[in-house]
Amino acid sequence: MKIKFILVILILNVFLFAEIKSDHEAMLMATLWQQTSAEYRALAFQAYNIAKLRLDEDLKIQRDKKRAIVIDLDETVLDNSSFQAKSIIEGVTYYNDFDEWIELAVAKPVPGALEFLNYANEMGVNVFYISNRDSRHMKGTLKNLQRLGFPQVRESHILLRDKTSSKEPRRQKVAEDHFIVLFIGDNLIDFEDIFRKKSIEERFTSVEIFKGEFGNRFIILPNPMYGEWEKTLYGGTRRIPQEEKKKKLYENLKSY
Repeated sequence: MKIKFILVILILNVFLFAEIKSDHEAMLMATLWQQTSAEYRALAFQAYNIAKLRLDEDLKIQRDKKRAIVIDLDETVLDNSSFQAKSIIEGVTYYNDFDEWIELAVAKPVPGALEFLNYANEMGVNVFYISNRDSRHMKGTLKNLQRLGFPQVRESHILLRDKTSSKEPRRQKVAEDHFIVLFIGDNLIDFEDIFRKKSIEERFTSVEIFKGEFGNRFIILPNPMYGEWEKTLYGGTRRIPQEEKKKKLYENLKSY
C-alpha cells in the first residue's frame, strides 16, 4: 500500500508539473524568485534606502511648492506574488481573477515601502499613489493600503486609471501644485511616457537618455513577473495564445 501511495503522489506531481510547464512556464521561476530569494528583498530595501537618501538631500533645499512623491502600487508598494502563485497552481488568469484578488485586499507590502512612505509623511511630504488599476478598484485598493498602515490613503491621493493607461496626465496633475521629488515604480512607464509602446531596442535607447535619473529622481524596483518588458516580448499585448507566447519568448533569447 505504501508503494502504491508513493506512486500516486509521484504521478500527481508529474501531471502538476506538466500543467505548470505548459501554461505558466515563464512565470514559475520569476514568482519563486520574488517569493523566496533574499536577493529580491535586498534589492527592494536598497531601492527604498536610496529613496530616503534622495529625499533627505531635497529636504535641505528651500522649495516654493509643496513636496510630493509619486509612487506606483503593484510590485512597488503592494506585493502581488501570491496572486501570481495562485495563477500558476490553479490556472487562474489576470483578466478573470485579478478583480477578486484586489477585493480580498490581502497583498503584503513590498519590503521597505511602508517604512519609507511613513517617513516621508512624517517629513511633511505628500504621497500620491498612481496606478493603472482600474478606477473601479478604488474600494479594494483603499482597504488593502489602510490595512497595512500606509499613509495618506484617501481617494484624492490614489490616482487610478480612468480613460487612459498613460500615467502622464495624472503625474502632471500632481505637478501643478507640487514639486515631485521622486518617482518610484517597477515599470519604466511609471517615470516617463517615452517608454510606452516601444520596441526592445527603443526602450534600451530611452533608458540611455535617462540614465542619469535612475537612483536620483527615478527609483526602480525589481519585478521579474510581468510588466511593459513582458508585453514588448509578445508584440505589445498579453492577449495571444500560450503557444505563440512561448514561441516569442524563445525567439528573443540571445545566445553566443
